[in-house]
Amino acid sequence: MLDYIPLLAGFLAIFIAGVLSAFILRKPEGTEKMREISKAIQKGAIAFLNEEYKIIAIFVVIVVFMLSIASFYTDMPWQTAIAFLTGAFFSALAGNIGMRIATKSNTRTAEASKKGIRDGLLVAFSSGAVMGLCVVGLGIIGVSIFYLLYKDASILFGFGFGASSIALFARVGGGIYTKSADVGADLVGKVEEGIPEDDPRNPAVIADNVGDNVGDVAGMGADLFESYVDSIISAITLAGLVAYAYSSLYPLLIASLGIVASIIAMVFIRGKNPYTALRNGLFGSAILFAIFAYITTHYLIKNFSPFYATLVGLIDGIVIGLSTEYFTSEQRRPAQSIAKAAETGAATDILQGMSVGMLSTVIPVISTCIAMVMAYEFAGFYGVALAAIGMLSTLGISLATDCYGPVADNAAGIAEMANLGEEIRKRTEALDAVGNTTAAMGKGFAIGSAAITALALLFTFVSKAEEMVGEVKIELTQPHLLAGVFIGAMLPFLFSALTIGAVGRAAYKMVNEVRRQFKEYKILEGKGKPDYERCVRIATKGALKEMILPSSLAVAIPIIVGLWKIEALIGLLAGATASGFLLAIFLANAGGAWDNAKKYIEAGHLGGKGSFAHKAAVIGDTVGDPCKDTAGPSLNILIKLMSIVSLVFLPLFAKFA
Repeated sequence: MLDYIPLLAGFLAIFIAGVLSAFILRKPEGTEKMREISKAIQKGAIAFLNEEYKIIAIFVVIVVFMLSIASFYTDMPWQTAIAFLTGAFFSALAGNIGMRIATKSNTRTAEASKKGIRDGLLVAFSSGAVMGLCVVGLGIIGVSIFYLLYKDASILFGFGFGASSIALFARVGGGIYTKSADVGADLVGKVEEGIPEDDPRNPAVIADNVGDNVGDVAGMGADLFESYVDSIISAITLAGLVAYAYSSLYPLLIASLGIVASIIAMVFIRGKNPYTALRNGLFGSAILFAIFAYITTHYLIKNFSPFYATLVGLIDGIVIGLSTEYFTSEQRRPAQSIAKAAETGAATDILQGMSVGMLSTVIPVISTCIAMVMAYEFAGFYGVALAAIGMLSTLGISLATDCYGPVADNAAGIAEMANLGEEIRKRTEALDAVGNTTAAMGKGFAIGSAAITALALLFTFVSKAEEMVGEVKIELTQPHLLAGVFIGAMLPFLFSALTIGAVGRAAYKMVNEVRRQFKEYKILEGKGKPDYERCVRIATKGALKEMILPSSLAVAIPIIVGLWKIEALIGLLAGATASGFLLAIFLANAGGAWDNAKKYIEAGHLGGKGSFAHKAAVIGDTVGDPCKDTAGPSLNILIKLMSIVSLVFLPLFAKFA
């Protein structure tokens, strides 16, 4: 009976997501103008997803063929290919459902805000909750099915690989799309023409709002779906190293408790202050989860070491979230120091932002190191994997608060474009301001969970490699391992260079298109209308073209190195995890701080909108945009994907390396 509890928890999550979807769709959409804007955003988002899925489908077919061939010539189970296909499908399905609901919720949030900020919060959060519950529900259902059918961790690696593949394309492609549109809209609209954000005269404004959904809803969902399933899979795999009762089932049960805690805690999301309401929900779910996990461990295992390891991960996630909030919030000193630096120009704004970003790595790294060592002391490698599950245990509600942000952002944009009046704009902007904070915290949480999940996967790889090929020589003086460490440490920089360069090239086309439309259509003089669809097509085409090279490298490099030397591959994974973790925090937090420094000035400080400091801060923000929304988040996928690819193809390395 215990074996089926995770499945039941997964179906409960899907059921609640369905109830929330029905609740949202019953809400009024507002005026004709609001519906028109929302439909344009929906159309652009779905068009991008459909084109992206065509490319992903080709990749999936190629990988399924490779896995099928590998199963004939190595010890790889033939079911791995089926698991890969299922993981890819479930991840894509979660992202698709979440984004469709998000794009239908934006105008409903704006309309609900006419009644009050509490009503707007309820609709926007419910939309985020659909994404959060779909991710945890489909994730635990998929892992549980393959666990119940085969009890073979090697097959589960295929499911994780499928999830990672979708995450890679969704994060890289979505990140390039959203930031090319954002940079184009901001540089020409705000800096050159001096028009406000979300002004309907800006040709890139719809593409910018579409980008919020494909990057921060579908992309973030796929990223955390990958972390969630990979952490559970690594814990199930490492369960054989410990002698606890139910050690293989325990990770699934713990994840199930997190789903239940998240659903109950959603009741706490109420009140007039959106920030307080969301924080109450997050902390409420963490406390509930800790209580549930303690009781379950007491009655099931009667040894509290696994519980302590899980609790360490939960606390680490909270510490990283709070640290990220401090370094990126416009209410805190770091972002305000960047705003102050903008008074002397863009150069000092950018320099101060880089300093803040670098400083922001200290607390998350120390916290994660402490968590890793403590979890290892409690329960060995198995404990590290449980710490990853602990960090992600309340993902249902933490992802909901993160995906709330893009919906609130879109609602604020619709309020501006549809001329809903000053009072409604203030309410939607208040929701959006909280969304910026939760989005920044979400990025920090995603990076932290990626790092500890990647560590768990690394330990899993070492354990499985020793099981397959005998003793693996892991010594710092071993040249192959050292070579791997340096190559691995270099990869996040190469990957970031490719993704940031891709945003630059796509944004160049977008900027020129926006300039052309302003000039030829005489939009600002009121003589012509902007061609939104052309900007959407430019962003879509640029993102899909540019995502192929970095995505291919992320899969190919670990296979090439693994075929050379397994010790070198271990070094590669270790180097990439350490370097990628640090670089991702730096990029995400620097970008978030630049963004909120701009918003601090726009709130009326240091000269306000249109001032010299504001123009400098906008330039700093456009530099930070691809850092926080493209390169930084993409590194989460890179460090996890390389580990899961290594695990899937380990039978190949064992035979031919």
